[in-house]
Amino acid sequence: MRKLVVLAFARIVKLLANVTKLGAYAFHALFPDKRFTIPERAAPWWRSRQSSAVPRIIWQTNFTDKATLPVYLNYLFNRLMAPSYEHRFMITEARADFIRENYTPEIFEAYSRLQVGAAQADFWRVLVLHTHGGVYLDIDAHVVWPLGRIVKPDMEELYVTTRRNELSNYFIASKPNNPNIERIAEAIYTNIESDSGKKVFELTGPGVFNKMLSIHEVPTASYRTTCNQGNFTNEYFQYIDKPQGKWTKEQHKIDVVRKREAAE
Repeated sequence: MRKLVVLAFARIVKLLANVTKLGAYAFHALFPDKRFTIPERAAPWWRSRQSSAVPRIIWQTNFTDKATLPVYLNYLFNRLMAPSYEHRFMITEARADFIRENYTPEIFEAYSRLQVGAAQADFWRVLVLHTHGGVYLDIDAHVVWPLGRIVKPDMEELYVTTRRNELSNYFIASKPNNPNIERIAEAIYTNIESDSGKKVFELTGPGVFNKMLSIHEVPTASYRTTCNQGNFTNEYFQYIDKPQGKWTKEQHKIDVVRKREAAE
């Protein structure tokens, strides 16, 4: 019964989100330069008295904190669905600063060799979750049910599964110092150091999760009842201020990993 209620609610959210997305075309046609600022840190609207293994922090990142209306509405919806969660947001430069300050020079050097923003974000998300814990969401992702009911207080981690019943990394919930997250971070580091020529998906993205974790051995939840992407926003609104375009295009124009000789 609960699953049916969640699925019905998710469908309503998807419908309403797509309506706002259509309206955003008219909004930005009238106000083409209008942008909304996503704050670096936003306190929870109220604090839960119940302890939680996964810290009540939402982590997100983007190349800029200046968002179009659809991206900003996506952010506000997640705030609404997670009122007891702090929200932390980092742009490109802040991600690098975090890794420099919290990890070894070798890790920072490997991170600095990544030339595609999505690959940098992939590596950063597992490192920030390993250090602080919390819930990572892609900038175009939104939960479809109150986050506190998706990530139960006694859960130590939770991963989202796709239509193909594979793990993805656009939603990750984890306690700090999670051995599984550490294994993924180590695998990403190894991939970067190997100069293998892999594209983003296999180098730093979901391919690493599916290689290092068994879907039968870690707690998972379907995207249908957990977290969706691309309802409030789309590629146009996300990359309107980025000439390079989406990472799926960018990775075919430049090497994902800068050659060590060039990096030095």
